[in-house]
Amino acid sequence: MGILEIRKYPDSVLRKKCESVKEITYREKALFRDMLFTMHTFKGIGLAAPQIGIARRLMVAEIGEAVIKLADPEIVKVKGSNKMVEGCLSLPALSVEIKRPFEIEARGLNEEGRAVEVKAKGLMARVIQHEIDHLNGKLIIDYAGLLQRMKLLIRR
Repeated sequence: MGILEIRKYPDSVLRKKCESVKEITYREKALFRDMLFTMHTFKGIGLAAPQIGIARRLMVAEIGEAVIKLADPEIVKVKGSNKMVEGCLSLPALSVEIKRPFEIEARGLNEEGRAVEVKAKGLMARVIQHEIDHLNGKLIIDYAGLLQRMKLLIRR
């Protein structure tokens, strides 16, 4: 296991729409493992492949005992909504209040390459949505108001 470098905004890989992952090989399993280790090292609760410089649709998340590793995740159902302040390992000096669905159903491939459906609510649902945003090139700054964006750009 190795600690991977977290890419920081404005690294261009963070804005790429990631490539689909059609099958899980040893490479993807190793990436899942290293991504989870890196996420723990930096005290995160979710991590997407572009955050480590890889423009592929892979994400990991962990809340308590629940660990999710998904390739090609997509949200297929949403319910309810709430607002919460989110941070991001790729934008360490920024937090943004974001309104998202409270409950979701997502599908993708698990680390064994099987198609799975994941039901999540609360914080885990939020983390999955946050990581899927990364896979689509979207960042929390995109939810920020103009003043917050200006502050971030001034700090750069």
